[in-house]
Amino acid sequence: MQWLMFSLGIAITLGFFATIYILCFVEISLVNKDLLNIVLGAEIAAFIAVVQYFFGSSKGSSDKTEIMAKENGK
Repeated sequence: MQWLMFSLGIAITLGFFATIYILCFVEISLVNKDLLNIVLGAEIAAFIAVVQYFFGSSKGSSDKTEIMAKENGK
């Protein structure tokens, strides 16, 4: 199950930076500009969730649970 979370985190992060690249360096028609901005907003929210999970309190809680499981397994 861990590989799925890491893979999803990597995919979201790559998609976020790819969208930023597209907005900065690729010529986009005016019709698609609004749609791309909406997609960027959704990717920002997903990227923030990934960062909070891997570096925030969820990570600390996960580490604590893992340590407790090792302690009880002795």
